[in-house]
Amino acid sequence: MLQFHKKSFSELTLNELYGLLKVRSEVFVVEQNCVYQDLDDDDQASIHVWLTYGEKIVSLARVCPAGTHMPEVSIGRVISTVRGQGYGKQIMLHAIDAAVEHFNAQRIKLDAQQYAIGFYESVGFKVISSPFILDGIPHVKMCWER
Repeated sequence: MLQFHKKSFSELTLNELYGLLKVRSEVFVVEQNCVYQDLDDDDQASIHVWLTYGEKIVSLARVCPAGTHMPEVSIGRVISTVRGQGYGKQIMLHAIDAAVEHFNAQRIKLDAQQYAIGFYESVGFKVISSPFILDGIPHVKMCWER
C-alpha cells in the first residue's frame, strides 16, 4: 500500500534518515555516476517528504526554507526509484504543498536536470535560465509561483 510521509529533520527516525540518504546515494551518486556533496547541511532545516510502497521508498524530495539551499524556498533531491507509476509527480505535489504549508512559499525554485524539464513543467514549474552545468550534468533553473 502506498503511504505518504512528511517530517522535519528532527522528527526523522535514524532508520528513516538512513533510508532517505541511501536512496539519494544510490540514484545520484551510483546510478547517475555523479560525485557530489550530498550532505550539505541543508537537511537539518528542511522538510522531507517521501512515498513508500510497503517498506520500499519509491519517491522522495527535500523542501528547503529560503536562505538555505537557495535564497528562495526550494525543492531538491527529487527521486523516484520506481518509474512510470506517477510517484514522482505525486511527491512533487506533496513537496509544493509542504513548501506552502511550512514556509508560506509564494515562489519555489529548483535546479532541474535538463532532461526532466517536461516533468517539472507538468507540476507548474517554468524554466527561468539558460542551461548550465552542475556537478557535470546539464541543468536549468525553474520556478513555481502560487
